[in-house]
Amino acid sequence: MWTTATSGFELSVHGGLTAENELTMKKADSDAMRSHYDFAGGVRGKYLPRLAKGANVVVLDRDVAKIFPSSNSVNDALRVLAEAGKRHGKATTGRRAS
Repeated sequence: MWTTATSGFELSVHGGLTAENELTMKKADSDAMRSHYDFAGGVRGKYLPRLAKGANVVVLDRDVAKIFPSSNSVNDALRVLAEAGKRHGKATTGRRAS
């Protein structure tokens, strides 16, 4: 049998705070900013120039992201596909047919 000392802290593993923690974590989503967040030293748009410089952001579906977990793996696969297209005479101009 597990026992814990009464020091004001209990282990949730033993049933002490589990229910209380679950209630705290399952609060309804709210758009209100919490009062303890301090963004006074933050810089708006800090990474925007780097993104605009040449990064293309592509959102992968979850099943695809499991197969290609990094940018490098996606780029490598696309290069292989592009090369295969070149060898089979497919257009690779980067423009879609209208």
